[in-house]
Amino acid sequence: MSDQPRLQGRLQDCTAVILMGGLGTRLRSVVCDRPKPLAQVNGRPFITYLLDQLADTGLQRVVLCTGYMGDMVEVVLGQIWRSLELIYSPESMPLGTGGALRLAAPHLQSATALVMNGDSYCDVDWATLWTQHQRSPQGCTIVLTQVQNVQRFGQVTLNTSQQVIQFAEKGQNSGSGWINAGIYLLPVAAIAALPAHQHCSLETDLLTQQVAHRQLRGVRTQGLFIDIGLPDSYQQAQSLMRDIKLQC
Repeated sequence: MSDQPRLQGRLQDCTAVILMGGLGTRLRSVVCDRPKPLAQVNGRPFITYLLDQLADTGLQRVVLCTGYMGDMVEVVLGQIWRSLELIYSPESMPLGTGGALRLAAPHLQSATALVMNGDSYCDVDWATLWTQHQRSPQGCTIVLTQVQNVQRFGQVTLNTSQQVIQFAEKGQNSGSGWINAGIYLLPVAAIAALPAHQHCSLETDLLTQQVAHRQLRGVRTQGLFIDIGLPDSYQQAQSLMRDIKLQC
Protein backbone atom coordinates (compact mmCIF):
# COMPACT_ATOMS: atom_id res chain seq x y z
CA MET A 1 0.00 0.00 0.00
CA SER A 2 1.19 3.56 -0.67
CA ASP A 3 3.38 5.30 1.93
CA GLN A 4 1.95 8.73 1.03
CA PRO A 5 1.01 10.74 4.14
CA ARG A 6 -2.58 11.44 5.06
CA LEU A 7 -3.63 14.58 3.29
CA GLN A 8 -4.57 17.69 5.20
CA GLY A 9 -7.12 19.82 3.43
CA ARG A 10 -10.24 19.45 1.41
CA LEU A 11 -9.61 16.20 -0.44
CA GLN A 12 -10.17 14.21 2.72
CA ASP A 13 -13.52 15.96 3.13
CA CYS A 14 -14.76 14.73 -0.24
CA THR A 15 -17.28 11.96 -0.47
CA ALA A 16 -15.84 9.11 -2.53
CA VAL A 17 -18.01 7.14 -4.94
CA ILE A 18 -17.16 3.73 -6.39
CA LEU A 19 -19.08 2.66 -9.50
CA MET A 20 -19.64 -1.08 -9.25
CA GLY A 21 -23.00 -1.84 -10.81
CA GLY A 22 -21.87 -3.40 -14.08
CA LEU A 23 -22.88 -6.89 -15.16
CA GLY A 24 -19.31 -8.08 -15.70
CA THR A 25 -20.33 -10.23 -18.67
CA ARG A 26 -16.81 -10.36 -20.18
CA LEU A 27 -15.45 -11.86 -16.96
CA ARG A 28 -18.17 -14.50 -16.49
CA SER A 29 -16.03 -17.35 -17.81
CA VAL A 30 -13.78 -17.07 -14.73
CA VAL A 31 -15.96 -15.16 -12.21
CA CYS A 32 -19.59 -16.23 -12.40
CA ASP A 33 -20.77 -16.40 -8.78
CA ARG A 34 -20.29 -12.79 -7.65
CA PRO A 35 -20.20 -9.22 -8.95
CA LYS A 36 -16.94 -8.23 -10.59
CA PRO A 37 -15.62 -5.98 -7.76
CA LEU A 38 -15.85 -8.96 -5.38
CA ALA A 39 -13.65 -11.11 -7.65
CA GLN A 40 -10.85 -12.63 -5.59
CA VAL A 41 -7.38 -11.21 -6.20
CA ASN A 42 -4.74 -12.90 -4.07
CA GLY A 43 -7.35 -14.16 -1.65
CA ARG A 44 -9.25 -10.92 -1.08
CA PRO A 45 -12.05 -9.09 -2.92
CA PHE A 46 -10.69 -6.70 -5.53
CA ILE A 47 -12.80 -3.83 -4.15
CA THR A 48 -10.89 -3.94 -0.85
CA TYR A 49 -7.75 -2.72 -2.60
CA LEU A 50 -9.66 0.42 -3.59
CA LEU A 51 -11.10 0.85 -0.11
CA ASP A 52 -7.63 0.62 1.44
CA GLN A 53 -6.40 3.17 -1.07
CA LEU A 54 -9.17 5.58 -0.06
CA ALA A 55 -8.71 4.97 3.66
CA ASP A 56 -5.01 5.84 3.31
CA THR A 57 -5.91 9.31 1.98
CA GLY A 58 -7.93 10.16 5.10
CA LEU A 59 -11.33 10.16 3.40
CA GLN A 60 -14.17 9.07 5.66
CA ARG A 61 -17.25 8.36 3.51
CA VAL A 62 -17.60 6.10 0.48
CA VAL A 63 -20.76 5.56 -1.52
CA LEU A 64 -20.87 2.19 -3.26
CA CYS A 65 -23.07 2.29 -6.38
CA THR A 66 -24.18 -1.32 -6.65
CA GLY A 67 -26.28 -3.15 -9.19
CA TYR A 68 -25.81 -6.74 -10.31
CA MET A 69 -25.72 -8.98 -7.20
CA GLY A 70 -25.45 -5.84 -5.09
CA ASP A 71 -26.82 -7.50 -1.95
CA MET A 72 -23.71 -9.67 -1.84
CA VAL A 73 -21.49 -6.59 -1.72
CA GLU A 74 -23.15 -5.33 1.44
CA VAL A 75 -22.96 -8.76 3.07
CA VAL A 76 -19.23 -9.03 2.35
CA LEU A 77 -18.18 -5.46 3.20
CA GLY A 78 -20.68 -4.37 5.83
CA GLN A 79 -21.00 -0.74 6.98
CA ILE A 80 -17.41 0.06 7.94
CA TRP A 81 -14.05 -0.58 6.30
CA ARG A 82 -11.17 0.62 8.43
CA SER A 83 -11.93 4.33 8.96
CA LEU A 84 -14.43 4.46 6.10
CA GLU A 85 -18.19 4.67 6.48
CA LEU A 86 -19.73 2.64 3.65
CA ILE A 87 -23.01 3.88 2.19
CA TYR A 88 -24.90 1.85 -0.41
CA SER A 89 -26.72 3.27 -3.43
CA PRO A 90 -28.33 0.24 -5.14
CA GLU A 91 -29.82 0.34 -8.63
CA SER A 92 -33.13 -1.40 -9.15
CA MET A 93 -32.42 -1.34 -12.90
CA PRO A 94 -29.21 -0.66 -14.88
CA LEU A 95 -28.67 3.10 -15.10
CA GLY A 96 -25.18 3.33 -16.59
CA THR A 97 -22.26 5.15 -14.99
CA GLY A 98 -23.94 8.56 -15.17
CA GLY A 99 -27.31 7.31 -13.97
CA ALA A 100 -25.69 5.51 -11.03
CA LEU A 101 -23.86 8.68 -10.04
CA ARG A 102 -27.06 10.72 -10.26
CA LEU A 103 -28.86 8.18 -8.08
CA ALA A 104 -26.11 8.55 -5.47
CA ALA A 105 -26.27 12.36 -5.45
CA PRO A 106 -28.33 12.64 -2.22
CA HIS A 107 -25.50 10.88 -0.37
CA LEU A 108 -22.81 13.33 -1.50
CA GLN A 109 -22.07 15.70 1.38
CA SER A 110 -19.27 17.68 -0.24
CA ALA A 111 -18.86 20.13 -3.10
CA THR A 112 -16.54 17.72 -4.92
CA ALA A 113 -16.80 13.96 -5.28
CA LEU A 114 -13.91 11.58 -5.83
CA VAL A 115 -15.29 9.00 -8.26
CA MET A 116 -13.64 5.67 -9.09
CA ASN A 117 -14.43 2.71 -11.29
CA GLY A 118 -14.85 -0.43 -9.21
CA ASP A 119 -13.06 -2.74 -11.65
CA SER A 120 -9.71 -0.95 -11.97
CA TYR A 121 -6.87 0.08 -9.67
CA CYS A 122 -4.39 2.89 -10.26
CA ASP A 123 -1.65 4.32 -8.06
CA VAL A 124 -2.22 8.06 -7.83
CA ASP A 125 -0.38 10.98 -6.26
CA TRP A 126 -3.47 12.29 -4.49
CA ALA A 127 -1.88 15.60 -3.46
CA THR A 128 -0.98 16.39 -7.08
CA LEU A 129 -4.44 15.38 -8.26
CA TRP A 130 -6.10 17.70 -5.75
CA THR A 131 -3.72 20.59 -6.52
CA GLN A 132 -4.35 20.29 -10.25
CA HIS A 133 -8.11 20.16 -9.71
CA GLN A 134 -7.99 23.37 -7.68
CA ARG A 135 -6.75 25.25 -10.74
CA SER A 136 -10.28 24.89 -12.12
CA PRO A 137 -12.50 23.53 -9.32
CA GLN A 138 -15.74 24.21 -11.17
CA GLY A 139 -14.65 21.82 -13.91
CA CYS A 140 -13.79 18.11 -13.82
CA THR A 141 -10.45 16.37 -13.46
CA ILE A 142 -9.57 12.92 -14.79
CA VAL A 143 -6.59 10.68 -14.04
CA LEU A 144 -4.76 9.31 -17.08
CA THR A 145 -2.42 6.34 -17.28
CA GLN A 146 -0.19 5.17 -20.11
CA VAL A 147 -0.63 1.75 -21.74
CA GLN A 148 1.17 -0.03 -24.55
CA ASN A 149 -1.97 -0.38 -26.67
CA VAL A 150 -4.90 2.03 -26.36
CA GLN A 151 -7.15 0.05 -28.72
CA ARG A 152 -9.12 -1.68 -25.96
CA PHE A 153 -9.57 1.49 -23.90
CA GLY A 154 -9.74 4.48 -26.21
CA GLN A 155 -7.23 7.32 -26.12
CA VAL A 156 -7.25 10.66 -24.30
CA THR A 157 -5.36 13.67 -25.69
CA LEU A 158 -4.30 16.74 -23.69
CA ASN A 159 -3.17 20.17 -24.83
CA THR A 160 -0.25 22.05 -23.29
CA SER A 161 -2.55 23.45 -20.59
CA GLN A 162 -3.41 19.88 -19.48
CA GLN A 163 -6.95 20.25 -20.78
CA VAL A 164 -8.53 17.20 -22.44
CA ILE A 165 -9.18 18.03 -26.06
CA GLN A 166 -10.20 14.62 -27.40
CA PHE A 167 -11.61 11.26 -26.34
CA ALA A 168 -10.95 8.68 -29.06
CA GLU A 169 -13.40 5.76 -29.04
CA LYS A 170 -12.30 2.22 -28.27
CA GLY A 171 -10.76 0.58 -31.33
CA GLN A 172 -10.19 3.89 -33.11
CA ASN A 173 -6.46 4.13 -32.33
CA SER A 174 -3.74 1.63 -31.49
CA GLY A 175 -0.25 1.77 -30.06
CA SER A 176 1.04 3.41 -26.90
CA GLY A 177 -0.86 6.31 -25.40
CA TRP A 178 -2.76 7.78 -22.48
CA ILE A 179 -6.12 6.41 -21.38
CA ASN A 180 -8.80 7.14 -18.82
CA ALA A 181 -7.70 5.45 -15.56
CA GLY A 182 -11.23 5.57 -14.12
CA ILE A 183 -10.58 8.13 -11.35
CA TYR A 184 -12.22 11.57 -11.35
CA LEU A 185 -12.77 14.66 -9.24
CA LEU A 186 -16.23 15.96 -10.16
CA PRO A 187 -18.30 18.88 -8.88
CA VAL A 188 -21.35 17.48 -7.12
CA ALA A 189 -23.42 20.17 -8.84
CA ALA A 190 -22.51 18.62 -12.21
CA ILE A 191 -23.54 15.18 -10.97
CA ALA A 192 -26.85 16.55 -9.66
CA ALA A 193 -27.52 18.10 -13.09
CA LEU A 194 -27.55 14.69 -14.80
CA PRO A 195 -31.02 13.35 -15.63
CA ALA A 196 -32.61 11.54 -12.68
CA HIS A 197 -33.80 7.93 -12.94
CA GLN A 198 -32.57 7.62 -16.50
CA HIS A 199 -29.83 5.57 -18.11
CA CYS A 200 -26.92 7.84 -18.96
CA SER A 201 -23.15 7.74 -19.26
CA LEU A 202 -20.60 9.64 -17.22
CA GLU A 203 -18.27 9.67 -20.20
CA THR A 204 -20.79 10.64 -22.89
CA ASP A 205 -23.27 12.80 -20.99
CA LEU A 206 -20.90 14.69 -18.69
CA LEU A 207 -17.24 14.43 -19.61
CA THR A 208 -17.71 14.94 -23.36
CA GLN A 209 -19.54 18.19 -22.62
CA GLN A 210 -16.71 19.23 -20.34
CA VAL A 211 -14.24 18.61 -23.16
CA ALA A 212 -16.27 20.81 -25.50
CA HIS A 213 -16.08 23.67 -23.01
CA ARG A 214 -12.40 23.04 -22.12
CA GLN A 215 -13.43 22.26 -18.55
CA LEU A 216 -11.91 18.78 -18.23
CA ARG A 217 -8.34 18.63 -16.98
CA GLY A 218 -6.11 15.57 -17.17
CA VAL A 219 -3.53 14.46 -14.60
CA ARG A 220 -1.04 11.85 -15.80
CA THR A 221 0.25 9.09 -13.54
CA GLN A 222 2.97 6.51 -14.12
CA GLY A 223 1.82 4.31 -11.24
CA LEU A 224 0.53 0.76 -11.35
CA PHE A 225 -2.67 0.39 -13.37
CA ILE A 226 -4.67 -2.79 -13.64
CA ASP A 227 -8.24 -3.52 -14.61
CA ILE A 228 -9.98 -6.84 -14.16
CA GLY A 229 -12.54 -6.53 -16.92
CA LEU A 230 -11.24 -9.44 -19.03
CA PRO A 231 -10.06 -12.93 -18.03
CA ASP A 232 -6.46 -12.24 -19.06
CA SER A 233 -6.22 -8.93 -17.21
CA TYR A 234 -7.87 -10.53 -14.18
CA GLN A 235 -5.14 -13.18 -14.17
CA GLN A 236 -2.46 -10.49 -14.55
CA ALA A 237 -3.87 -8.75 -11.47
CA GLN A 238 -3.00 -11.77 -9.34
CA SER A 239 0.72 -11.15 -9.86
CA LEU A 240 0.75 -7.38 -10.34
CA MET A 241 -1.08 -6.76 -7.05
CA ARG A 242 0.71 -9.43 -5.01
CA ASP A 243 2.73 -6.92 -2.97
CA ILE A 244 -0.26 -4.77 -1.97
CA LYS A 245 -1.01 -5.81 1.59
CA LEU A 246 -4.39 -6.03 3.28
CA GLN A 247 -4.97 -3.22 5.77
CA CYS A 248 -7.73 -3.86 8.26
